[in-house]
Amino acid sequence: MQALEPAGVQATRIADLWHLTLLVCGGVFACVLAVLIIALLRAPRASADTRPLVVHGDASEKRPTRAVLWATAVSTVLLIGLVVADVVTERALSRLPVANALHVEMIGHQWWWETRYAADGDRPAFTGANELRVPVGRPVIVSLRSADVIHTFWVPSLHGKKDMIPGRPTTIEFRADAPGEFRGLCAEFCGEQHAMMAFSVKADAPDAFAAWADRQALPAPDPRKAAAAAAPSLPGAAPAAVPASDPRLADTARGLAVFFDKGCAQCHTIRGTHANGTLGPDLTHLASRPTLAAGTLANNRGNLAGWIVDANSLKPGVMMPINRLPPDDLQALLGYLETLQ
Repeated sequence: MQALEPAGVQATRIADLWHLTLLVCGGVFACVLAVLIIALLRAPRASADTRPLVVHGDASEKRPTRAVLWATAVSTVLLIGLVVADVVTERALSRLPVANALHVEMIGHQWWWETRYAADGDRPAFTGANELRVPVGRPVIVSLRSADVIHTFWVPSLHGKKDMIPGRPTTIEFRADAPGEFRGLCAEFCGEQHAMMAFSVKADAPDAFAAWADRQALPAPDPRKAAAAAAPSLPGAAPAAVPASDPRLADTARGLAVFFDKGCAQCHTIRGTHANGTLGPDLTHLASRPTLAAGTLANNRGNLAGWIVDANSLKPGVMMPINRLPPDDLQALLGYLETLQ
């Protein structure tokens, strides 16, 4: 369970509070159980012929009364101690130094995550989906917003939960102190596919993160421009659309044409092309993502084909429409999408 495997200073604080709470509550439970067992063992045995035991006066009640009072006092002290520990932990969580922080905005949709990285130095802003990458040792400020219903942002290995209420933007700050890949998810029931609304969080060394972010900030290559550049140029002749000697480039260009002709560009953005839809995830670097459909499917050609043709059969309730593409068009489209690294 990743909640008990902290990879950041704040998650470590939360895990420490959990272990303390478990120790105290486990001790109290063990004491209550022990007293119950002792009472059962010491209880007088009786039969149908046993005469009732009548005790006069309050002498027999003094010891049980003292025991109850002591148990109440100890329980009160323990509860106050847990409250103090909770307050101390909360104060520690809010004191993370955030100088030179990486700024990211995550928007919760039914049922996927939109990730927007702010401009960072010379690197321009860029957008992704269902994936959050961060540099090890650098604080991250995540601005949270919901596009529809209440969601909850939770990366157990890095921090606690943060509710995302429509119309009420909020933020969460954390720092990954160890490299690794962690699971993030929505922790608030948000509809039919709530259980399939996950995202991956990968903490990389600073150099590796910078290299990844630089690639993500680049637009997707336009195969039509590549075809024009690769075509032979003759004086006074119009440039060839696609060089006949490069069928792979021709298929890629056809795939982009299918993307526009079949309406995909109305919902999706591919930077570097004229596709600028905003209803669905940005697909500029789709092929570099580990999963499809917010952690539902591994990102491979077969799953991508099934998702394009009939997403609702894989994740009922999504807004992705059915696309009964001819086989040749589907293969061309898949070939193009696989170039979006």
